[in-house]
Amino acid sequence: MKKDMITNVTEYEAIAKEKLPKMVYDFYASGAEDQWTLKENRNAFSRILFQPRILIDVSKIDLTTTVMGFKISMPIMIAPTAMQKMAHPEGELATARAASAAGTIMTLSSTATSSVEEVASTGPGIRFFQLYVLKDRNVVAQVVRRAEKAGFKAITLTVDSPILGRREADIKNRFTLPPNLVLKNFEGLDLGKLNKTSDSFAASYAAELYDRSLNWKDIKWIQTITSLPILLKGVLTPEDTMIAIQAGAAGIIVSNHGARQLDYVPATIMALEEVVKATQGRIPVFLDGGIRRGTDVFKALALGAAGVFIGRPVVFSLAADGEAGVRKVLQMLRDEFELTMALSGCRSLKEITRDHVLTEWDRPRFSPKL
Repeated sequence: MKKDMITNVTEYEAIAKEKLPKMVYDFYASGAEDQWTLKENRNAFSRILFQPRILIDVSKIDLTTTVMGFKISMPIMIAPTAMQKMAHPEGELATARAASAAGTIMTLSSTATSSVEEVASTGPGIRFFQLYVLKDRNVVAQVVRRAEKAGFKAITLTVDSPILGRREADIKNRFTLPPNLVLKNFEGLDLGKLNKTSDSFAASYAAELYDRSLNWKDIKWIQTITSLPILLKGVLTPEDTMIAIQAGAAGIIVSNHGARQLDYVPATIMALEEVVKATQGRIPVFLDGGIRRGTDVFKALALGAAGVFIGRPVVFSLAADGEAGVRKVLQMLRDEFELTMALSGCRSLKEITRDHVLTEWDRPRFSPKL
């Protein structure tokens, strides 16, 4: 497949698979254990159908929205994905430029191969910083302060990873960060010694450094080290949603970590509506996991999401074609989403309603006679 023949986001994955070393491709592509949730993140979207409205003047369509007080061009944003320089030499810097050009938000991973300062130096743009809480709280405070100083606008706290899920491809490949790369946000900080002989660098890194004692009280602690709003990424239940609001979360990202943590959790699109209901409109809810089409974006918004984040499409397009690839992915999703809105009879995001979709838990409106 030639780059100029690409007509949809999914096609970048095949190019990335061809280009990347097996170890790197598998790291990005694989999920946990049986990878049931990995497949379900996609499959669940295919069971949600549209109920389009017709004969509405859709000559003008407005995709703009506001996220955490920032006006962006569309409700499609970039999720944090680790170690992007494994995909392309420019890594996170290319992704940051592409997001900025598209007028949308990029989330930088804690475990990025570019630092918050380097990403900030690519030029203006709205950026969030994804945080893993390490055992050494001084290191955490230092990194958060650096992100804030570099102009990042929110902290996206990953809450589903006290330890890393079992990703068997990484174990088989004995996944390790290529020797020419470093985790730039922690460069020069004393993180103790990592067990280099383990099956997977990522798993041993997490086991050694992530704080497994992380709990609700720590949200309050993070609020003492930063004035930035805190989004909780990895919420899947209405119960946790209500506790998150009490704990002072500014927003929620319904996420199952790209199906890389606990296998057999529901697809995020299946968990979304109950989480949205539990917020009672008090804080915005976003979604990541399985978004590959503009139709997926529309379905998420119809079920109550304020926006979506994309992960794998970014690293695969980055691997295939650098910054241009990421720009094209954002543009294709935008175009497909706009088309879906037009064909559903929606001229703005607020016109996308629950009535525009039909899910398996909706009662049929009529029963066909046999």
